[in-house]
Amino acid sequence: MVDRGASGLSLPDDWPAHPDPILALNRMGSFDWDLDTGVMRMDALAHEIFDMLPEEYADRPENLAARVPPDEAHRVDTYVSQALKDGSENYGAYFRIRRRDGSLRWTHTQGYIQRDATGRPRRIFGIVRDATEELSEARDRREQATLDDEARRRQTNVVQITTAALAHARTVQDVIDVLKNNQGVTHLGATSLVMGLVEAGRIRLVAEGPKGSFVPGTLVTGIDEQYPMSEVVRTLTPRFIESPKQFAELYPLLWPHITELDITSAAYLPLIAQARPIGAMGLLYNDRRGFSAQDRNVLVALGSSIAQSLQRAMFYEQEKDLAQGLQQAMLPRRIPSVPGADIAVRYRSGSLGREIGGDWYDVIPLPGGRVGAVIGDVQGHDTHAAAVMGQLRIVLRAYAAEGHTPATVMARASVFLHELDTERFATCLYAEADLTTGVVQVVRAGHIDPLVRDTDRRCHRLAVEGGLPLGLSAEFGRLEYPVNTLELDPGQTLILCTDGLVEQPGIDLDDGMRTLRALVATGPDDVRDLADRLIDVAEERGGEDDVALLLLRRTGLAARHSGGRVQQHVGPGDPEALTEARHMVHAAVRAWGARERADEIELIADELITNALMHTEGSAIVTLRALPGPGRRLRVEVEDASSALPRRREAGESGVSGRGLLLVDRIADVWGVEARGSGKCVWCEFLVPDRE
Repeated sequence: MVDRGASGLSLPDDWPAHPDPILALNRMGSFDWDLDTGVMRMDALAHEIFDMLPEEYADRPENLAARVPPDEAHRVDTYVSQALKDGSENYGAYFRIRRRDGSLRWTHTQGYIQRDATGRPRRIFGIVRDATEELSEARDRREQATLDDEARRRQTNVVQITTAALAHARTVQDVIDVLKNNQGVTHLGATSLVMGLVEAGRIRLVAEGPKGSFVPGTLVTGIDEQYPMSEVVRTLTPRFIESPKQFAELYPLLWPHITELDITSAAYLPLIAQARPIGAMGLLYNDRRGFSAQDRNVLVALGSSIAQSLQRAMFYEQEKDLAQGLQQAMLPRRIPSVPGADIAVRYRSGSLGREIGGDWYDVIPLPGGRVGAVIGDVQGHDTHAAAVMGQLRIVLRAYAAEGHTPATVMARASVFLHELDTERFATCLYAEADLTTGVVQVVRAGHIDPLVRDTDRRCHRLAVEGGLPLGLSAEFGRLEYPVNTLELDPGQTLILCTDGLVEQPGIDLDDGMRTLRALVATGPDDVRDLADRLIDVAEERGGEDDVALLLLRRTGLAARHSGGRVQQHVGPGDPEALTEARHMVHAAVRAWGARERADEIELIADELITNALMHTEGSAIVTLRALPGPGRRLRVEVEDASSALPRRREAGESGVSGRGLLLVDRIADVWGVEARGSGKCVWCEFLVPDRE
């Protein structure tokens, strides 16, 4: 015998081959359900009660789905689950089964629960029997009343669940997806849903019924037309259609187009928010006729909840459109065409709705075949960040256009931001590229490093020395921004972006940069296609941060006598700046094709810079220019703040100074001194061979 625990049911040792005779005498079948394995064995009489052949049943409860309608199965599952949870020893339930001939029969089941020492349910032994004749008409009415109560509870529960899901819907499409995909419509028994929104006195269809159900001419309809959604919007009253005949009589324009959908009833609800209609919704049914008072109350409550969610979604979309419009207005309306470069810019707003960020980009054409490229990000995601961004973009453009060095541009922008009535700071990277020579000067203020993609598609990160973010460097009195110089060969691409393209949850910055490098290396050659690919990846990831992206690919200039200019600020007692200036001269001279005189030019530039630092109390600005016109010349200029003119001195046999101007005079083809404001400029020029 099977251990019956606390129950009163016992089964023979040779069960189920030989059912309990007492149970058989009372036309009761029995089952043994192992909850650990899910196996539920039944005896022959149980098979007969369920009208199932032994070969149709594979000892699994789900095999009974062919006989137990879904609503009945759900109800029995509820009884069993509740008994298992609340520690009950047994349960009982009446339910209906559909036999092979289509007839419905009432069935009763009684289960006894066996638990282990911890109280965990392990097995259920039970009986099933045909209860059709047993149930009297009164019993049937009471059972039906119970079913109705449960149906009402289920409907109320669906409304509650749907309302909770709608609380997270941001867009109109989110609302539609919740209704269609969260089984809200299915649980209410509807086959499909249609929805329209009121726009400018008309109704625009935003969700249609099942595939193939669209009725031509109903994408936009007038409120005064003879359609159900138009009527409920016009009257602000729900319309419940209880039969196909009623549907055909009330809406002769619509009914002929949907007869093949087998619609038996429908409920159309006005969607009202703040006492005005914002749309209408229709629930279509193909397995019911009529609506009880409870059904109608539940559906009206559902319509009210949907209307509130739709209104929030519509406000959200309007605010997001406004925010994106403001953001786009702050960015350059167009990118200028720059000879010698292919440039692509892209911007993607984050997923924060009306909150917008301070990411920006800019391209600034400069004299002498140069161009400035800016990428930046103001702290925060709000309209204040966007406003600060707009002002920063303007002043950076103005400082660069005035001819200031990259370091000065960044320092002045930091002072400007510090003096604004704001606590925001900004990261920024400014690159000034001479497209004739390929020399690029980069200044970084707390921003992520740029990338360079070579002509063979390999991509590497430029470790750029930088300073503090804009605003902070002025606040802490650290306005020194190192200038990093590099050469950009024809075909190479400089890539600037904000951290929204790099940072991902759970991934550090270095890993994000490696991922970005891999994307760039495998991306298309055209800068516009590559920019599209990178912004598509950002879109796929989602994320709440904005993304700004600027790609500059050097194509090279064919002009033979084009000019060029590079410039570096060197502070007193700053050996690193002196080293950077030497590197800048070295890179520019070779990029301009003057390798034959490179050593001479670098030596003279070094002497002039050293003299300016030694014999004045301030800093020096070194400029190297490629002068246009017949005969190629390179000009070195070193400016300082002293008005005292340099003079040649005899160094003597053991002297360590006094040879600077002598070297200039001997090596340079021509040199001189010019007054510059309160200071001066010492310059010299070198004739260099024409390029091949």
